[in-house]
Amino acid sequence: MTQVTDHSGGVRSIRVPIPDNPLGHTLVYVVDTDRGAVLIDTGWDDPTSWDTLAEGLTACGTSVAEVHGVVITHHHPDHHGLSGKVREASGAWLAMHAADASVVRRTRENRPERWYAYMTAKLTAAGAPEEHLAPLRRARPGGLPGFSPALPDREIVPGELLGLPGRRLRAIWTPGHTPGHVCLHLEEAHPAQLPGNGRLFSGDHLLPEITPHIGLYEDPDDATVTDPLGDYLDSLERVGRLAPAEVLPAHQHAFADAPARVRELLDHHEDRLTGLHTLLSAPLTPWQLAERMEWNRPWDQIPYGSRTIAVSEAEAHVRRLVKLGRAEAVTGTDPVTYVAV
Repeated sequence: MTQVTDHSGGVRSIRVPIPDNPLGHTLVYVVDTDRGAVLIDTGWDDPTSWDTLAEGLTACGTSVAEVHGVVITHHHPDHHGLSGKVREASGAWLAMHAADASVVRRTRENRPERWYAYMTAKLTAAGAPEEHLAPLRRARPGGLPGFSPALPDREIVPGELLGLPGRRLRAIWTPGHTPGHVCLHLEEAHPAQLPGNGRLFSGDHLLPEITPHIGLYEDPDDATVTDPLGDYLDSLERVGRLAPAEVLPAHQHAFADAPARVRELLDHHEDRLTGLHTLLSAPLTPWQLAERMEWNRPWDQIPYGSRTIAVSEAEAHVRRLVKLGRAEAVTGTDPVTYVAV
């Protein structure tokens, strides 16, 4: 049964399911404007998800065909997957930050086998064992069918109001989870007159009970050493200073006291960095570090794909330690190992 929540003030959310995923669903927000409904994210590209979105819009008093625009918080498929179908059915504009639009463009242009080769090389450099690399090697050439997420036709410019007639929705660039992640600040008094500064559509940047994944920004054509965890922590502090009356996240449920949740996440990552610094008392590869880190289950129970994600998160934390001068690469090691300083 389609679940729609009325958040008052012309804002509703639809629980759009994510198939076979512990997250369960994406909260797609429907914002009333003088030109019709504008969606914030669209959900996973799946027939059940599409039917749920369409039924939810009907329950909101509109339809897919009447959608005026789509604002994407970030490019991940549980947020951006249905955007192309919504645009095709309605003629709606589609907006995304330039950094994530670049990821979408790269995804469309690169053949799957190139991605497999890149990931194999990255995981080899991180110290992954052959049993983890073998499936990637077997996937080339040919690979899986190409993935072609929809290209946006509008750019979200940080600090600027989006073109929502009759509403004040301002973009806040919050990189970390992805390079072009944005939160969206509804600069209007809270309908329940809660104390604080408007409402914040937070995407995956700020969730009530989940710590968002912070991995590496992958680009086969760019060798720049990024610091996504540093980006995320800086973005968290910026959102905390905004102090919205209520946060409307893309998963779980709405919540208040954003500054308190920001403090929890900042403390969590500081504790994690301190723990990793202790682990690096002896040289370790990113893979070895991931094996020793604390996850939501023992390492031998983590599925194959999640191990790749875990190693990416381990390396993002190592990069942060290196930038802070608390760790360094050991010269001449292959695969590269890191040690605390």
